[in-house]
Amino acid sequence: MKILVLNCGSSSVKYKLIDSTDKKVLAEGGVEKIGLPDSFLKFKRPDGSKETIVVPMPDAKEAVRQVLKVLADPKEGVIKSYDEIQAVGHRVVHGMEKFNKSVLITPEVIEKVKECYPVAPLHNPANITGIEAVTDILPDVPQVAVFDTAFHQTMPAKAYMYALPYEAYEKYGVRRYGFHGTSHRYVSRRACEFLGVPYDKQRIITCHIGNGASVTAIKDGISVDTSMGLTPTEGLMMGTRVGDVDPGALVYLMQQMNLDADGLMKLINKDSGVAGVSGISSDMRDIEAAVEAGNERAIMALDMYEYRILKYIGAYTAVLGGVDIIVFTGGVGENQTGTREKICKQLEFLGITFNAEANKTRGEEIEISGPDSKVKVVVIPTDEEMMIAKDTDEIVAAL
Repeated sequence: MKILVLNCGSSSVKYKLIDSTDKKVLAEGGVEKIGLPDSFLKFKRPDGSKETIVVPMPDAKEAVRQVLKVLADPKEGVIKSYDEIQAVGHRVVHGMEKFNKSVLITPEVIEKVKECYPVAPLHNPANITGIEAVTDILPDVPQVAVFDTAFHQTMPAKAYMYALPYEAYEKYGVRRYGFHGTSHRYVSRRACEFLGVPYDKQRIITCHIGNGASVTAIKDGISVDTSMGLTPTEGLMMGTRVGDVDPGALVYLMQQMNLDADGLMKLINKDSGVAGVSGISSDMRDIEAAVEAGNERAIMALDMYEYRILKYIGAYTAVLGGVDIIVFTGGVGENQTGTREKICKQLEFLGITFNAEANKTRGEEIEISGPDSKVKVVVIPTDEEMMIAKDTDEIVAAL
């Protein structure tokens, strides 16, 4: 089955066309700067070369149309007609308690996703726009929604509840939902396949660390706690997001800086994190370069970033009653060898031994713990699109 996987944002669309029969990626690319005069579509050819096309795309519907046009292009395309696309899988960020698994998209599902707009105002509307664009262009093709939050719906109340008045949960749904669920689900399963151990009998801590970052505790194949909360701002220090912070400090800053709710949202989502502390960049490659140059704020930012990861691994080791496997994934987890080494060496008290030679590998599946390590530490590049394609295939095949 040829499945188009779409990740629609407010100003961008990422896509992959996947053949679910042999898990082959037939095409991939993305659209950026939707709604701006210099919007463009970039894609990778089968031979690995890349192409960029500058084309006006005033909205997501036109962006999806341009993606389909390239896929079926006589010269650059990989399909002869749209009829070859048998299903479309969408990443949907927030499902609240309404969705605990991937689902076939129906008008009822769309309405429930829209009910989640208040807790995901930047993401869910863009996801729905993508769904509606496909409905307009490919009305007879089944579509599936795969939720970032679904994997974490197995958390117990003691992990997901906040110590707020119960009315906050009962009336407004305020609780920890967690994100990156599709990634945590993929890498935890793949790590067990890679190591040759049963997924349903492991205590796993998955570290999806990059510009956005979260850590999840998984016991016997089930998510029992995760670092992100009602929104993706809780937990680890991130590229521009604040992570854990005293809520009283936010009230104080609102008063001192005369911030309204929108101003506070910008502060904690766009102006904080690694970029806010370092004053340099949210890109960890820039931070590493500044650290090498001796920049004190960059050194502090990197120390804070790594320290938060270490704290969550320690906390989740306690939650799980020990740990069998630690997984690194995401842009930093897959490529930043220094961060992996620093964290692993500070976890030697768990019986972890570190393989410095293996750790030199970037962006590939590798075990970076030694043969005598009591805890297996692995790097598993995430593949959320493949997981979305898998869910879509299973749901559509059952129709």
